[in-house]
Amino acid sequence: MHFEQRSFYSRYLEKEMPFNIYGHTGKPVLVFPSSGGSQNEYADFGMIASCSTFIESGLLRFYTPDSYDNESWLANNKSAHEMAEAHNRYEGYIINELAPLMTYETDTASLIATGCSMGGFHTMNFSLKHPDVFDTAIALSGVYDARFFTGDYYNDLAVYFNSPIDYLPNMEDPWFIDRYRQNTYVICVGQGDWELPHLLQTQNFQKVFEEKTLPAWFDYWGKDSAHDWDWWNKQMPYFLDELHKQGKLF
Repeated sequence: MHFEQRSFYSRYLEKEMPFNIYGHTGKPVLVFPSSGGSQNEYADFGMIASCSTFIESGLLRFYTPDSYDNESWLANNKSAHEMAEAHNRYEGYIINELAPLMTYETDTASLIATGCSMGGFHTMNFSLKHPDVFDTAIALSGVYDARFFTGDYYNDLAVYFNSPIDYLPNMEDPWFIDRYRQNTYVICVGQGDWELPHLLQTQNFQKVFEEKTLPAWFDYWGKDSAHDWDWWNKQMPYFLDELHKQGKLF
């Protein structure tokens, strides 16, 4: 398998940001790490190996950037507003620096976003805010309410516009709605150990999609399916295989 370790200086974050690349060609997949995870996390926990069939065949090329969570949503010394502003700088890095590099290197117009746990939050937040950049999202065991990190944010708009459970119900802009209906959203959660808060968030998120009549695949795995890498290693190739059968990985 082709592998690269890369980095570049982000003008948005004012620091060097490392990322890994797995695969020689194919549609680009941007992997958001779990809470505070590094660019190596996805491979270290076996996810690259689990997806190797899709990578080695040239169907997909995975990009795994470092996280910025410890400066944003996990920075407990910051106010909710400061957390959101830090995240917005990370959004600038992803959307204006890394994503264009990915589309340029793969000669592809749009990306797949994916992530587990906190990476699931990023997956859906980025995909809903930028449906022209990400046409496919696979979120595993995510949360979709920024209050999970900030507590009550007292209607701070910087937080609101990063809380999908809040801004999606109020979204009426046809530019966004039309793209949501063209794109592919997979939101999965288990019902086993450590999944209860994520299960409840996923159920609430599904209600929003249904009320907005937006297409999405909400998939609930069984009571043996835990909030754990062992299960995400099973879920990710399963969903990739299903989307491949539907012709949605091109």
